[in-house]
Amino acid sequence: MSKLDYKSSGVDIDAGNEAVSRIKKGVRSTFTSNVLTGLGGFGSLYDLKPVLDKYENPVMVQSIDGVGTKTIIARKVGKFDTIGIDLLSACVNDILVMGARPLTFLDYIANDKLRPDIIEEIISGMVKACRDTGVSLVGGETAEMPDTYLPGEHDLVGIVTGVVEKNNIITGEKIKDGHVVLGLPSSGIHTNGYSFARKLFFETGGYNVNDFIPELDKPIGLTLLEPHINYTNHVFSVLGSGVDVKGIAHITGGGLVENIPRILPDGCGVEIQRGSWPTLPVFDVMQSIGNVDEREMFRAFNLGIGMVIVVDVNDLKTVKRVLKELTEIYQIGTVVSGNGGVRVL
Repeated sequence: MSKLDYKSSGVDIDAGNEAVSRIKKGVRSTFTSNVLTGLGGFGSLYDLKPVLDKYENPVMVQSIDGVGTKTIIARKVGKFDTIGIDLLSACVNDILVMGARPLTFLDYIANDKLRPDIIEEIISGMVKACRDTGVSLVGGETAEMPDTYLPGEHDLVGIVTGVVEKNNIITGEKIKDGHVVLGLPSSGIHTNGYSFARKLFFETGGYNVNDFIPELDKPIGLTLLEPHINYTNHVFSVLGSGVDVKGIAHITGGGLVENIPRILPDGCGVEIQRGSWPTLPVFDVMQSIGNVDEREMFRAFNLGIGMVIVVDVNDLKTVKRVLKELTEIYQIGTVVSGNGGVRVL
């Protein structure tokens, strides 16, 4: 009987070591002086004192998220350098809504068979996003799990940790009737609704990732891989201007109608004005392919608005002024008396 080894079961330790070797330099480029460990340890060490000294009553904020079935689009296209950006952006945006400054990031990449070149490509995008955001990629994990994942499958998950001054936490509790709802544009589907998008394009529409549709300026696959926007600079530009932000919502799965209610206090609702911002072509194409009801589109996708900021009407000009170099901004709705729901007019 021949001798068996770990590799014969489908797990290649040498491939894992190669993957770590490929990404070490990039990951280290995200480190600040607060990071006390390198790659390869059982855990990461991050010196909090220099950070916390700047706060009177610091509160730690954390969030975990994944890229979901957008990874399937990446595999079909053969392009993995943007889904690491997606992961960082999705996680960071979830703590920005509370006014938190992101500090560190941890990633988890699982697959059926570890490919060091693909791991390197995923991490390259993540590293760029971390550097651009001022976040240290302090650690991660790769897991090769044959039979758990189908051939070629990847799962990508991340955890971000940030900090916010307790008195400055944005909860939405100050939102009231008459406040304005501002929308920051998305770059596309971001990281939500991909199971539905894949069904519309590839099953109902019969397209493949390399097909062109006249309304889109690039092949379908690349359109769907457009990276998730990271709104760190946007949010802190507004907060730094002195505007008393009443609430912020990251428009993820569930769209405007499901995410805005998460920050509304009792007795408030929101009316969204249809047509107050330009809907991106990818959403119009999907709606047309599947004859999707408009209400369902609002529940499944962000429809071109990736983040919502609620402010007093008197602060509208200031917000527009501080964001004019970063993005377009749209007044998409108003807070009204209600039961916490969102109504599209």
